[in-house]
This record gives sequence, structure tokens and C-alpha cells, in this order.
Amino acid sequence: MSFIPRTAFPAQSSLPRSYFLGHHKVGLQKMKALLGSIDLVIECRDYRVPLTSRNPLFEKALEGKERVVVYTKRDLGGPIRDAVNEKIIAKWHLPTSTLFASSSSKGSINSLLSFLREHAKKQWKLVGHRLLVVGMPNVGKSTLLNSLRAQGVRKGKVASTGAQPGVTRRVGSGVKIIPSEDDDADGSNKTQSKGVGGGVYLLDTPGVFIPYVPDAEAMLKLALCGSVKDTIVPPVLLADYLLFHINRINPNLYAEYCAPTNDIVELLEAIARKTGRLGKGGALDIEACSLWMIQKWRSGYLGRFLLDEVSEQALELQKLGEEDVQPSMNQARKAERERRRERGRARGAG
Repeated sequence: MSFIPRTAFPAQSSLPRSYFLGHHKVGLQKMKALLGSIDLVIECRDYRVPLTSRNPLFEKALEGKERVVVYTKRDLGGPIRDAVNEKIIAKWHLPTSTLFASSSSKGSINSLLSFLREHAKKQWKLVGHRLLVVGMPNVGKSTLLNSLRAQGVRKGKVASTGAQPGVTRRVGSGVKIIPSEDDDADGSNKTQSKGVGGGVYLLDTPGVFIPYVPDAEAMLKLALCGSVKDTIVPPVLLADYLLFHINRINPNLYAEYCAPTNDIVELLEAIARKTGRLGKGGALDIEACSLWMIQKWRSGYLGRFLLDEVSEQALELQKLGEEDVQPSMNQARKAERERRRERGRARGAG
């Protein structure tokens, strides 16, 4: 009998719907205060979730400011040669420019640098061109900054990065990513990229989460991509959601562990036996295997695919859904208080 994958994932009515923390709010306020001195905003979104990683807060907070939308982690969303989704996504944002970047692809980083250099030339400034990078938690803002700096001025990592969200907690000072004309003139900056005006500087910012996520499946997608800490959503549930997507793409992606299955426990037990992930007394450590499986996918070793469905109408449909359930700061504060109470109860029980 041939394997039949699940056609739908079970509804998760009790799933947490907020991860809007204190430093998210402070960071957003700081971004607003800086806008007057910013020449261009780079809004980062995760290519694996092009719709779900969109934060409506930025639409309001950055309204009127010129921006470019950069989809990060492009290499984790499928073959680079397959540009069908890229073309559709780029149409969503017209006339705003859209670029796709991967930290492992020097070509995509150089394309972004060329775009930023041309933008700076059009608004030539002796004091330098200032850019602000914004996005949801863990979409790759700091990684992008480091890559732009490495390619643009041949200097090492300056922004801290990590597998969990929240590494960047405050708006940073400007980091030079394209040299000034003076650097080129005196030969002090031996780069392959030409300088422009007083140089181009990029300000890193903390990721800002949606105040309230009305769709439980959207929360699963964001958690799977690492936009919330792995402790917020139960790892086994998250692994099950990943299995649901893998089975729809190609169940042979986990063939070295077990035959195609819709039973996440069966797969996790097989992984535990294969990898030797055992708990006390030799028991199979199912939770550790869940986190291992999730991390393997995040690194591109359990398939490279999108979690969102991409179509020409998808973005407009997403916006209509947001109008029906507007993100609420009150809901966010209520959810955060409940999360803290749960954490306090868990500590007390421990």
C-alpha cells in the first residue's frame, strides 16, 4: 500500500499567539525616532515564509520612508535556479525593489551592495549614507550585515548572531559596509568595491515580533524558522508540523531513519536509535530528537522548501486577513503576562 501524507495539520487552539517582548517595543520606538536621519530602510523577510515573516508594524512605523525588501536565507528555500517564486514575490512589492540574499552566496551579497551603492550615488552625501535594517526576530539581519561588511570593506564580523532569536537587543551604531571616496583615494581601503561620498553605513536593529498572531499555523511556521525561542512551542509538536510539510514535499528525505510515516513519535524513536540520543536509564530522548530534527531542517539538511504557498494573489489575501483581525498591543501585553505567570508556575513546580 502506497504512503498517503496528511492533507491538513490538526488545529492548535491552545498554542501561544504572542512573542512581543519589551525590547521589541523599545526597538520599534527607537527605529521611529531615527527615521529622520535614515536614507533607506532594508526590510528583511525569511524566504521560507515570505508571507508569514511580514510584520504589519513596519508598514505603519516606516510609512513614507523609501525601502528595499530583502528576502534572506534564499538558499534554504529551494534550488537557486528555480526562480518562479522569486518572480511572483517581486511582483508583490512593485514599485518597491526586491532582492534575494544568501549568506553563502557572494553573488547575491554583491548584487545587494551594487544596489545600495547606486542608491547612495543618487543621494550623494559627504557625511555618508545611512541605512536601517529591520525585520522579524532571527530573519538574518545581523548575518546580512556581517556579509555586507565582509564583501563591501573586507572586514570581519561585527554583529553577534545565534540560532535563537533575541541576540540583538538594541539599535546599533552605524557600521560601514561601503567605503567612502576618500578611502579609495588614499588607498587605505583595499576593496574591490568603489567608494561613494562619505561611505555607506548600516544600523542593525533588534527583531520585532507581531504583537498578536491571529493564525495558529502562522505561529508554527515562525517557530519552525526560529523567530521565537524553542521553549515557546513544544518541540514534538513543532517536529510534527515539520514532518507534515516534509511528507508533502518528499517523504524520502528521512529514509535513512524510517519508512514514510505520519506518526512523529515513530520517526523520532527511529532517529533516537540511529543517532544514540538517549536519556536517563537508556530511554529514548524524544524531545532532544525533536530539536535535532528541527535544527537539521533549519540548516538545510532535511529538505529546502517554502512553508508558505506563493501565488500572485497571496499577499493581498494576507492583508485582507490582517484587516479582519488587527494586531492588538493589549492582546500582546495580556499574552506576555500569561507567559510570565506560566513560567513562574513552572519554576514553582520545579
